[in-house]
Amino acid sequence: MSLVTSASAGSKPGILLARIGRSLKNALIKLSREPVGLFGFIVLLLLIIVAILAPLIAPYSPTTQNLPNALQAPSWEHWAGTDEYGRDILSRLIYGTRITIQTVLAVSVIVGPIGMLVGIVAGFVGGRTDAILMRFTDIVLSFPSLILALSFAAALGAGLETAIIAISLTGWPPIARLARAETLIVRNTDYVAAARLYGASPLRVLFLYIAPMCIPSVVVRLTLNMAGIILTAAALGFLGLGAQPPAPEWGAMISSGRQYMLDNWWVAVMPGIAILLTSLAFNLVGDALRDILDPRHARS
Repeated sequence: MSLVTSASAGSKPGILLARIGRSLKNALIKLSREPVGLFGFIVLLLLIIVAILAPLIAPYSPTTQNLPNALQAPSWEHWAGTDEYGRDILSRLIYGTRITIQTVLAVSVIVGPIGMLVGIVAGFVGGRTDAILMRFTDIVLSFPSLILALSFAAALGAGLETAIIAISLTGWPPIARLARAETLIVRNTDYVAAARLYGASPLRVLFLYIAPMCIPSVVVRLTLNMAGIILTAAALGFLGLGAQPPAPEWGAMISSGRQYMLDNWWVAVMPGIAILLTSLAFNLVGDALRDILDPRHARS
């Protein structure tokens, strides 16, 4: 009996790797059937590459002023034109990709675990704990997220770190409600009941049996929320509460360029296009992940 147990235990890593390989293969096959989602993944991959290689890709410095070249229209020399200080807008957009990706990743890393922990604890424990956690979640949800983020950012002071904290403080409730709903379903499944019968502790059941089942839905929700994170960060930057000048933050670029909209449209339009494409890419990726990871939402 012990030899059989040892053999089965030794084969577990191989079985796990095989399952992961099959899951990745199936995901790639499903993704190849989703041309729109594949386009979103390609755009997102390009954005990440641009963010990493910004110093090598950007043709000019994003902060060096060149007043004689101020407000130059798009040309072969400056593909996206120049701003009121003569800075190359394309270079600033390329470096601004770093700020955007950093903001999205930082907020997701904070919001995902917090929202998931609150949700699975509320759904698993139930009773008064569930009521207290969910009422607090409802209170946060009752405020418009942008207004609440503006309030936190104004109270904490302007800056990129402040914007990340402000967005994170308002972004976890939807994740918590989703994790709670998934937990209420998973906690009544047969394999969770079997784990309890075999003597698994409540913490073990919570984090090893229930939490992993909630991760796919949380990942999809986070991906879909990334577009909202980008827009909120751009709004904070537009109002002067995000990354501070001369940092090439897209929202701040739109704010500084709005006074030139009539005669020099490219100053505000180019960062607006960057925000649009990035938000669209994250939405497309989120839709594709939902179809891949959750068969209940698969398209017919």
